[in-house]
Amino acid sequence: MTPATRRPSRSGKSTSARSATRSLERGREAYERRDWRDAFEALSQADREHPLDDQDLERLAWAAGLTAQIDAYAAAFERLHDLRAAEGNACSAARAAFWLGMRLLTMGEIGRATAWLGKAEHLIEGQQDCAERGYLMIPRGFAALFRKNAPAEACEAAQQACEIGDRLGDPELGSLARMLHGQALAALGDHEAALALLDESMLAATRGLLRPLVTGLVYCGVIGCCQRLYAVDRAREWTAALDDWCRSQSQLGTFTGACRVHRSEILQLQGAWQQAIDEARYATQGIRGMPDPDGAPLAFYQEGELLRLRGEFEAAEAAYRSAHERGKLPQPGLALLRLATGQTAAAAAAIRQVVGSAPDALARARYLPAAVEILLAAGEATEADQATRDLEAIARRARNEVLDALASHARGAVKAAQGDARGALEPMRRAFSIWQRVGAPYLAARLRVEIASALAALGDQEGAMLERDAARAVFAELGAAPDLARLDAPAGARDEHPFGLTPRELEVLRLLATGRTNRAISEQLFLSEKTIDRHVSNIFAKLDVPTRAAATAFAYQHELL
Repeated sequence: MTPATRRPSRSGKSTSARSATRSLERGREAYERRDWRDAFEALSQADREHPLDDQDLERLAWAAGLTAQIDAYAAAFERLHDLRAAEGNACSAARAAFWLGMRLLTMGEIGRATAWLGKAEHLIEGQQDCAERGYLMIPRGFAALFRKNAPAEACEAAQQACEIGDRLGDPELGSLARMLHGQALAALGDHEAALALLDESMLAATRGLLRPLVTGLVYCGVIGCCQRLYAVDRAREWTAALDDWCRSQSQLGTFTGACRVHRSEILQLQGAWQQAIDEARYATQGIRGMPDPDGAPLAFYQEGELLRLRGEFEAAEAAYRSAHERGKLPQPGLALLRLATGQTAAAAAAIRQVVGSAPDALARARYLPAAVEILLAAGEATEADQATRDLEAIARRARNEVLDALASHARGAVKAAQGDARGALEPMRRAFSIWQRVGAPYLAARLRVEIASALAALGDQEGAMLERDAARAVFAELGAAPDLARLDAPAGARDEHPFGLTPRELEVLRLLATGRTNRAISEQLFLSEKTIDRHVSNIFAKLDVPTRAAATAFAYQHELL
């Protein structure tokens, strides 16, 4: 046989084998470097040339998950289950079925997810000291967590899973179980114990003891719960850690949804509005133009919030509508947008509805600050006071300084609306000091404006000017156009206010807002009490308010003082 006739038969097989080996080596090396896209492509190529074995198939599955290759992730774990089951490795097969079922749950494919999780349950029947038994407590616990009146069941499932994970030395199970337990305790109202468990669940993640996909899941779960509990310092700390972790893996394609929204919220609070809107928009677009179905609604809402604060009202409305189309209630942002565009009645109707239908106290607390602002603008000072009392009670139970700041701000606004400018200063200043410590420049600046109005009502014009100047600098830096426009409205524009008030009526309104009686105002202005009565009646008619308190609230909300 000549060399020419030997070469095809000998080299054909050897070339294919060498190519598969090279692809496999590249895939393994990329996997170790955490270059997930390169690992996925090389391992996929090797798999096409020769079916991967157990360990390499698992690498392919994780690389697919970390690059948001959802179909490839599911297919790899399905094959991994079949391979392990055929070899008689029941527990390992159950582990593959668990991860497949969990991913299907997050995609909303409940039927398939339940089937795979049920298959995993059957596989471990009769198995002793099987970590997979603990893993299967996790979806059971999360199902209980989101059922009404069932968080205690979630606590029990989490504790059982944690015990198994600790006993068998499985840090991934232990970390997932502690995260679940912390979320369940939060739902039960034990916030201090919840945060302690969430911190503990993060230890293994921050020490690099978990596989990357599990690390990301723990980061996002913990940050989301910290946000719900108003644990701003922790949320900021863990968000920074998550950001560093994501940036260390340039080819990471997952965790582009809800996790990025959490980062956007923290950036917004810190005053980095452009970065915040970039994060939100990235989350709405997703990797390769494929947004995360869970994260996209939250991201559109967050984008709407930032656009509203910047005065881009039409774009904000479009973002809120996109959030609503994807299943996210766009409140309280949409109600505040209605208020900003002069649709006070619509804003009040919307905020009343969402406050009344909130499922629990913490959820209600997210709407109550907006409710106070809108109701005061609508002249409903008594109803605003009731909302403030509710917020104060929630803050006392939670023992949380962020909720304290929100409640104190609301109390100060109500006192100002009731004509008690002096009484408004103490809660406003308390809220301001918290926002200063937390590092929330926009919220602190808004309080400066309200403090300035109270100082002006008390005759301290210089103090009011200093507060306004400080607020103006923050609003200008942030691009808070509506706040800046209200603050910089010229004095003459205030005297010729579109609500139709004459300069004298405006003067009477400002004195009325200090709590003075009509007799006291008449003495100060050297006018008859009957004339002041007429001015007050005209003010009520022009502002369409029924009482002195409502007129005062209107004046504060529309910067007439």
